[in-house]
Amino acid sequence: MQRMRLIRLAVAGASATLLLAVACRPVQDASPRYGKAAGAAVAEEKGAPKAASKAAPKADTGVAGKAGAPIAKVAATTAALYPVAPPPFSDGVFPCSQCHSPGDKVNRTPHPVEFHEDIVLHHDEKNRWCLDCHDAQNRDKLHLADGRLIDFTESYRLCGQCHGPTLRNWKAGEHGKRTGSWSGTKQYLLCASCHSPHSPHFKPLQPKRPPLRQEAIK
Repeated sequence: MQRMRLIRLAVAGASATLLLAVACRPVQDASPRYGKAAGAAVAEEKGAPKAASKAAPKADTGVAGKAGAPIAKVAATTAALYPVAPPPFSDGVFPCSQCHSPGDKVNRTPHPVEFHEDIVLHHDEKNRWCLDCHDAQNRDKLHLADGRLIDFTESYRLCGQCHGPTLRNWKAGEHGKRTGSWSGTKQYLLCASCHSPHSPHFKPLQPKRPPLRQEAIK
């Protein structure tokens, strides 16, 4: 009797161990939310060699003298993951190359800009000015801190350099607004769709009067 009890306990323990191992097995996402499977990210961190494709294109780093992922591939992946609404340009402002050409001499010293006198910078204005975000030569582009050029449709990458947690929440749908369905096509509103990039704080709103009570309606 004692022997049978020990056998049953051993079988029950083995079954519990097997079930626990299956339940705790890590799930591999076939279509990762942020563009990389977990295995690929771990392999990249450990320096594991990647399988070379038959026709591997040369990497265009976008930064002279530095190795990196091809810019076109990164931009295509980003655009596919986060389809955005058109940037909210003011009428007649874009493209900036209508007035600015690559051959123009650019004064890179912070100074008041005569043509854009309607723009008042209230966005870390003691440490920032126009050319910290706008590219000096190609005015139809923005640039990141490392010099890489990006389109205005990717301006969230520029904002995310300082506002990292907000960018993370925006990607997850916890900040900002997006339309569409959970399992179908989505469209994200850009940061500039709600916040002015030159003065991002919301202005105080004047509250509306309360509705009339029923007895006050004649």
